Amino acid sequence: MKTIKGPALFLAQFAGDDAPFDTWDGITRWAADCGYEGVQVPSWDARLFDLARAAESKDYCDEFLGQGRANGVEVTELSTHLQGQLVAVHPAYDEAFDGFAVAEVRGNPKARQEWAVSQVKLALQASRNMGISAHATFSGALAWPYVYPWPQRPAGLVETAFDELARRWRPILNMAEECGVDVCYEIHPGEDLHDGVTYEMFLERVGNHARANMLYDPSHYVLQALDYLDNIDIYKDRIRMFHVKDAELNPTGRQGVYGGYQSWVDRAGRFRSLGDGQVDFGAVFSKMAANDFDGWAVVEWECALKHPEDGAREGSQFVRDHIIRVTPHAFDDFADGGTDDAANRKMLGIG
Repeated sequence: MKTIKGPALFLAQFAGDDAPFDTWDGITRWAADCGYEGVQVPSWDARLFDLARAAESKDYCDEFLGQGRANGVEVTELSTHLQGQLVAVHPAYDEAFDGFAVAEVRGNPKARQEWAVSQVKLALQASRNMGISAHATFSGALAWPYVYPWPQRPAGLVETAFDELARRWRPILNMAEECGVDVCYEIHPGEDLHDGVTYEMFLERVGNHARANMLYDPSHYVLQALDYLDNIDIYKDRIRMFHVKDAELNPTGRQGVYGGYQSWVDRAGRFRSLGDGQVDFGAVFSKMAANDFDGWAVVEWECALKHPEDGAREGSQFVRDHIIRVTPHAFDDFADGGTDDAANRKMLGIG
């Protein structure tokens, strides 16, 4: 068994225009002060990171990593959640997602999609330059508007969507293989890869590609009423990243999973700071340890109620308290009788 690394923090929810959150130096010092040993970097945020430069310059990467280490944190992974979303966008969401792209490709879905693919590829190259073996992203979505359809879906609609999704991602996955980096899709509502079944549909279409892996986040399963513990056992060989995030689902006679178009505060299902929701993290961390997950436990703070800085500081200690330092030997080794093959056969009466 292996011991999970951590705690680490995803910086996307904290980067901002005010110090210390507006520079790489400032935000890493702050994260270390909160008790974190690692940070996951949003590759789109130019205040912290120059993606194009990182893809082409190992010297830049070494300098970037060195400053983080000097401040007390490792870079755990890079993220292209926003760019990955744009690899596949249904036209219904064109305007909503346009803001994720650079200004020069907005309003041009074809150019935006090409830009998104190039961005994910740059992040894979940057990960290689940093010696990082896993990368976080979203799959994007073509079929999501039809997740609960009326009128009924025409035959072949979903199959066509997944065929196209696989066609778009296969060249990226092949580059990931060249770079030695796992692409870890966060299984997430709003993405075509939003549960185990849809992940398997995609995996089949990319030929069970070795680099098409999972980012496990139990909060998204709680909000779907999906068994988040069973999921770990089913996909243990594909889970290569871990977001530690809490959630609660409290359905009433007025609303359930869909939330009634309410704000996050008023939804039956909402994200919470660690320890304030319903995820059984004792069981989650136990399964991760038993399944030999040796990546980082990365806090992704999202909460409808608590201040982010409080959530970050509490989250660091929460993860530290839940990481299991795995045992190097069995608890009953003291009673080892020192048997060998001949003794074993004799004990079974077959000697």
